[in-house]
Amino acid sequence: MAITALPPDTDADIARVTEALAMITPRWNVRIMLALSGPPLRYSELAARVPWLQNGQLHPKLKSLCDAGLVERTEHTARHVTYGHTDRGAALLPVLPVIVAWAEEHLEKPDRPLPAIEQVEDSLILFTRRHAAALLWVLKQRGESSGRTLARIVMPSSDWTNVYPPLRQLVADGLVDTDGIGRPYRLSAAGDGLGPVLGALSAWSAGQPLSKAGQHPVWGHPQVTPAPKGWVSNQARPTWRNRDLFSHATPARPVAAVAAGGPRR
Repeated sequence: MAITALPPDTDADIARVTEALAMITPRWNVRIMLALSGPPLRYSELAARVPWLQNGQLHPKLKSLCDAGLVERTEHTARHVTYGHTDRGAALLPVLPVIVAWAEEHLEKPDRPLPAIEQVEDSLILFTRRHAAALLWVLKQRGESSGRTLARIVMPSSDWTNVYPPLRQLVADGLVDTDGIGRPYRLSAAGDGLGPVLGALSAWSAGQPLSKAGQHPVWGHPQVTPAPKGWVSNQARPTWRNRDLFSHATPARPVAAVAAGGPRR
């Protein structure tokens, strides 16, 4: 079922990326995926790697990741069950350093260094705003558009004024620019810089290798693969190191002041 007035292939592409973001954005999902890097783990072993999850929180998270096809549960015996990545889940991990590369260049700079995992989580919140993917897609294709035009394309079955809350949010997040009320909207430098991220998510959600991201018809970019990070290897089953992922992390982090022109965290 079409969600926009864009051509069917583009509409389906946006829908797949939106669904992919919905799988990984919920709190702790990316951390659980990273904790499962390497050989499959028993529940108690996994729980030891994600100690910040309270009793009863891990099981429903695992179930949702299994239902999404990112994690598989293997019952060896009635008392021996392990969890590990599916091939699809393992293929997702190389997308994460692409997100980190974007965050390091475009997100506001906090008062203290952030570990890669927090860079990913902060970025995902911005990408999963309602209608964000479709609005970013259209602005990338058209360059500039009025709110009415964006509404006609992105939410054709809705009152056109409903486009303004998500647009205002994207402006507040630093991904979209405008010169004022009644003026056209366009991607900011940070929004335009999302090419490698959305191209990689599009390739992954379509079951294509990450190398195809640079050939995306809208978000194609000549350099989509950043320098390898220590916390995602190039092996078939990536591994992570606790000190790389969670260094500088604290249980609760205050929101830093927004730097001029930079997307909010």
